[in-house]
Amino acid sequence: MQGHFQPSVFDRSPLVRLGRWLFSWRVLRRLLIGLAWTATVIALFYGVENWRGHRAWSKYQRESEARGEQLDYTTFIPQPVPDDQNFAATPLVRSWFVQPPPPDGGVWQDNFSKLEGKITSPKPNPDKFERRFVNLVAWEMAITALRANDLKRKPGFSSDKVDRESRARAASTVLQEFKTNEAAFAELRAAAGRSSTRYPVKYDLENPWAILLPHLANIKDGCRRLRVKACAELAAGHSENALADVLLGLHLADSLKDEPFLISYLVRISCLQLMIQPIWEALAEHRCSEAQLQPLQTRLQQFDLVSDMKRPLDAEQAVAILIIETVRKTGNISALTEVDATETISSPPSTWTLANVLSRIMPRGWYYQEQLNYCRLFQGQIGAAFDASNRRVSPSQSKSANDELERMFAGGRLGQDLNALLHHHVGAAYLLPSLTKVDRRAATAQTTTDQAALACALERYRLANGQFPETIAALVPRFISRLPHDVLTGEPYKYLRKEAAFTLYSVGWNEKDDGGVPGKAMFDDKEGDWVWQYPGN
Repeated sequence: MQGHFQPSVFDRSPLVRLGRWLFSWRVLRRLLIGLAWTATVIALFYGVENWRGHRAWSKYQRESEARGEQLDYTTFIPQPVPDDQNFAATPLVRSWFVQPPPPDGGVWQDNFSKLEGKITSPKPNPDKFERRFVNLVAWEMAITALRANDLKRKPGFSSDKVDRESRARAASTVLQEFKTNEAAFAELRAAAGRSSTRYPVKYDLENPWAILLPHLANIKDGCRRLRVKACAELAAGHSENALADVLLGLHLADSLKDEPFLISYLVRISCLQLMIQPIWEALAEHRCSEAQLQPLQTRLQQFDLVSDMKRPLDAEQAVAILIIETVRKTGNISALTEVDATETISSPPSTWTLANVLSRIMPRGWYYQEQLNYCRLFQGQIGAAFDASNRRVSPSQSKSANDELERMFAGGRLGQDLNALLHHHVGAAYLLPSLTKVDRRAATAQTTTDQAALACALERYRLANGQFPETIAALVPRFISRLPHDVLTGEPYKYLRKEAAFTLYSVGWNEKDDGGVPGKAMFDDKEGDWVWQYPGN
């Protein structure tokens, strides 16, 4: 009788026995079946998500096109303009686009930047904002120190001498300093008669955020200089020269009107508000005649900044759609935050971060959902705060929209990213927050422009009648065809006559009538009215 077979020590090893079991046909068959089911589920998941996302996005595109909305960035690019009709077709403007840019001092060959940084204002009223005259005496002090090579040793220059006589004495020194720019201003004035403007911007770059816009800084720098120069001309008694400076500044601001970039729009309204200062000074001291006020008032009434806000915002939406599409094609998630003109966002990512890996393996349908959700949030949160057709901005809706966005994207960077990924809000989380204050800036710019136009009409009434009217309605129709409405309420601006002066105001961002009392800032977003009044009111 044979003995029982005894397996070797090797055969009795648990690892060997496990290996034989794992690689048995029965286990392999089950594994293959499991892998097949997994692949099928994954394929179904990708297929369903891709179909669902593409279908939803295609439907939204059709509905948007039916409403006349543009989602293609290229449709916002301005058309070419012949040189003889183009304000920007001048040697000075072309020099703004030379690369590399000019050395320190830029295209404005003067000492303005050195001087401006040294001008300080006396301590303001801590309780409420008050408009002030440009401190020409402080400018004169800074210019004198510069000529004595003593500018760097002085921390700053300030003066409480803002009376008419002191400013008149300082004006000649200030105007002398601006003579270096006379040729540049003359060239721009000569070109201002041309009907259109198209700056030589290279719009056809694959990365819209890499488009260079050197003219924006130069335009704003020009307006900063024109603001001070116009105020000095007024103080010196040269109101005609001051008016020419103001009108040139307004033209520089409006030369950006047709550009599709939101930053161009913001620079435009910033330039416009710079030029309001000399208008306020001229009216505060009754320095303009009827013949000067009427064309200035007409020019101010042409600005419709709330309606004009829609196009750059729509272009911003189109750029966001393009950027999300670029991420879908390349997996380069950095395109959502890329602002470096040296980078090519349509190329694959140079570093494989976790975010870039996830962006490569996500279903393409999720990107369509990203585009769809961005547009819906854009229209629901950003677009809902203003009505372009009726020239209205709603502070309450703006605050509600901003609060909702903060709630959606709260929880810290990691929590925010995970929540946004699960709800297909990654693009919106990165791109929408930067747009939340545009409506308020548009409202402040339109308010101050309306108030300036009304102030011109009121001054014309005073020149004709010897006093300001009892009510603002008395301006219609001789001095203004119709009264502009407050963009925040839709009602006429508030008007209070005070002996030989007046207070003109909007109820402000808090939507509360504070009786013409301003907050702690010119356009305070928490308290007070947005006020136009003169010293001593």
